[in-house]
Amino acid sequence: MSDTEMTDAISSAAKGKGKAIEVDETLPWVEKYRPVTLEDVVSHKDIVSTIDKFIEKNRLPHLLFYGPPGTGKTSTILAVARRIYGAANYKKQILELNASDDRGIDVVREQIKQFAETRTLFAKGYKLIILDEADMMTQQAQAALRRVIEQYTKNVRFCIICNYVNKIAPAIQSRCTRFRFSPLPIVEVEKRLDGVIAAEGVKLTQDGKEALLKLSRGDMRRALNVLQACHAAYDLTSETEIYNCTGNPHPKDIEVICNSMLSDEFTTAYSLITKMKTERGLALQDLIQGAFEYVETIELKPHARIYLVDYLATTEYRLSTGASEKLQLSALLGAFKNAVELSAK
Repeated sequence: MSDTEMTDAISSAAKGKGKAIEVDETLPWVEKYRPVTLEDVVSHKDIVSTIDKFIEKNRLPHLLFYGPPGTGKTSTILAVARRIYGAANYKKQILELNASDDRGIDVVREQIKQFAETRTLFAKGYKLIILDEADMMTQQAQAALRRVIEQYTKNVRFCIICNYVNKIAPAIQSRCTRFRFSPLPIVEVEKRLDGVIAAEGVKLTQDGKEALLKLSRGDMRRALNVLQACHAAYDLTSETEIYNCTGNPHPKDIEVICNSMLSDEFTTAYSLITKMKTERGLALQDLIQGAFEYVETIELKPHARIYLVDYLATTEYRLSTGASEKLQLSALLGAFKNAVELSAK
């Protein structure tokens, strides 16, 4: 996307939100560069084209969007709302509730029901209710919602958005058309980032960009937030600045730690890791994630690799239940020594 196109997109976004054409420079980049139309939505072309056909035929069903954060679920439904109701009036026709709002059974019975049963004067068609992060709703609220969806289909369409579809009641799932938003391909994230980098004049090195794309893991929101934070903190953003800003351990540190665990004597390796953890402010949880990626790149016999990966998973689980970092680090060191012995056999 060129600078001109990016500026046009921002201007249209500002217009769509009922603001002046001038762009609010204080906005976080996540909001500033949020897609305005369905064509702006990154990736998910199949989903967008299907919804497009629903709108054209005026047969929009109840929708259920699910998938990891930062993949465009909320942006897509807001673009749908702009398409149906127009950029100027869409906010009057939608009710958007997020996890930050109280969404117990009373809200479903009162606020949602009241919005659903009333029709806008002189307006044709249906209104739209967006329930973001719906997997946080209680089972009682979901049971009440099921009845509201059934009763008021003439007046409204529901769009239910969540990260984990298994937390949504099967009765609600069966009443909606489901769309899974998978993590965004790195190529698509890079395209959008290039547009933002050009528009904002970010000085980003090639290794910095690669680190940013790797850490984003297909999450556009995370990529833009990290980029904005680094741009604010540093004049030139390289790989080191990206890792410092996110608090993730640098790959070179992971390499030093893993090699020490594999080859050094137990006490030497333990002292080195403890020292690096203190100096760099690293958590064992982060080291496990990095060690898992590094283990994939080194030569180990299959049974030794399986043993090590299994032990990394067990250690991560123990840490998540409140186990001692000191004990788990010692156990992990022992596991690496065992893996070396298994590989030698």
